[in-house]
Amino acid sequence: MGPAQLPGQEVDGLQRRLDGEVLWLTLDRPETANTFTHAMQRVLVDSFEGVNGRGDIRVVVITAAGDRHFCAGPDLRDPAFAPRADRVAGDASRTLREGSQRIVAAILDCEKPVLCGLNGVAVGGGANLALAADLVIAADGSRLVELFTRRGLIPDGGAAYLLARHLPRNLVKELVLFGNELTAAEGLRLGLINRVVPSADLRAALDEWSARLAEGPSRAFAASKALLNGSIDADRATSFAIEAALVEQIAATADVAEGVAAFVEKRPPRFQGR
Repeated sequence: MGPAQLPGQEVDGLQRRLDGEVLWLTLDRPETANTFTHAMQRVLVDSFEGVNGRGDIRVVVITAAGDRHFCAGPDLRDPAFAPRADRVAGDASRTLREGSQRIVAAILDCEKPVLCGLNGVAVGGGANLALAADLVIAADGSRLVELFTRRGLIPDGGAAYLLARHLPRNLVKELVLFGNELTAAEGLRLGLINRVVPSADLRAALDEWSARLAEGPSRAFAASKALLNGSIDADRATSFAIEAALVEQIAATADVAEGVAAFVEKRPPRFQGR
């Protein structure tokens, strides 16, 4: 499948390619710390939303060019981010809702597993991309930096939502109020990162995990993501009800039949994502 068949349009600063059943999204503006433009935001959203329901794409990997910066958030030099001369109340919140918040929502709601290859410093809105991913493999020199308050800002782009669901409240406040940074090793210890590998081994680690995910039961993965993400905010009764509905939905899939048959026949399952 060529680039023209990928969801959304091509845009400068974002490499997109399909490697088998894995969609690779690579932020490619190392000269600007891999910041994203307004146009890149829209294509990122289209990419994560556009893979839903597609059987030929079973995993999404997001990473960045170079080894110094993963992403430093939005490029504030992009004219599209500049306040309009005729700005009115509500413009800033609309920009946030349609931009950084929508990217985070698209990652969380993506039906495919999203694997982040953290290869450098992730700052502010860039850190949110990693925090929203399902799994994170980090190069050993990577860092997560929450610098919003260093600029007199509050956490935005979903940062507060994500941090509060990853970490205890007092640790989140320490990160936010001091604008602290976390090394990859600290992120691993706190559970923000799944694996830390030498920088030279990052691509191999991403290839290994993405291949394993691509061989898995895609429908079950999508339902599991929905269940786990929803359970964070739901009470027990609601969570149990969602679980029961999703189990009913998944029970009739071909992958469940294959999983049971493989167990009975004592062989590895061959999931087709159906």
